[in-house]
Amino acid sequence: MVKYVVKRIAVSIPILFTVALVLFIMLNVVPGDPITVMMREHIKPELIEVFRKRMGLDDPLAVQFGRYIWNALRGDFGMSYKLQRDVSALIFEAFPQTIKLSVFAALVAWVIGIPAGVLSAVRQNSFIDRVFMSFSLMGVSLPVFWAGLLMQYVFSYKLGWLPVIGYYSFKYYILPAIVLGWQSAGTIARLTRSNLLEVMKNDYIRTARAKGLRETAVVSGHALKNAMIPVVTMMAMQVAGLLGGAVMTESIFGIPGLGRTTVDALTTRDMPLLQGSVLFITAIVIIGNMTADLLYAFLDPRIRVE
Repeated sequence: MVKYVVKRIAVSIPILFTVALVLFIMLNVVPGDPITVMMREHIKPELIEVFRKRMGLDDPLAVQFGRYIWNALRGDFGMSYKLQRDVSALIFEAFPQTIKLSVFAALVAWVIGIPAGVLSAVRQNSFIDRVFMSFSLMGVSLPVFWAGLLMQYVFSYKLGWLPVIGYYSFKYYILPAIVLGWQSAGTIARLTRSNLLEVMKNDYIRTARAKGLRETAVVSGHALKNAMIPVVTMMAMQVAGLLGGAVMTESIFGIPGLGRTTVDALTTRDMPLLQGSVLFITAIVIIGNMTADLLYAFLDPRIRVE
């Protein structure tokens, strides 16, 4: 297992390098001058040249990229052009808000999605099955921004149960977590249902029933563990995806998280902040996928033996 983890980490290094290279090239192709962004307006042309030389922006692109990678390996992502602050500090200030929102959204997705999928599979073609699958279909189909605005109008404006925007206490995260987790819950519910129905057709399930086991023991002890293997993959990928996909939710509910920071960096062409944020999110996605692979071995002894 240790050898496998080391191998996955070694494979992840070229991925991070490629992401950094593509992002660096794209940012240098897009029109605009970061010095102008940093110095606001009414700046003299001669000052622009002085700052470009001082910051190394007049060097060849290969030299700039090599310097950036060398500094990044030491944990230095540079200074934000607009905010004039260390990029690493800005990322770690915004990340706690995003991780809170993502964790709450993941809990909403798991707590709702897995039981809904199991009940729908056990009660196939029943009224409960149709209700759960209808709500899951709405979650998958409804855009996040529309669901956010709709829930703000109903639960905040009309009913007054929850705050409209902010991040000051736990109740401020309830509505954003439901909005962000609804889509994931729908996906998990549908995937759990389809996998469980497929597993329930296997011979060892019929054997377990023939031994006189109760249906709950058959489902929980034999069928569910095998049916959850693809679901675990989806869950781990969704946790990583929620970190990057919280951009719209953070904007709607006024949460200053990593997604909103990335969007602000993109609109202001703040290259160091944008590069640092994207690389950080990429690393989180890689860690999430690796965690899913390690959970395979825990759920399925056959994978552990391999």
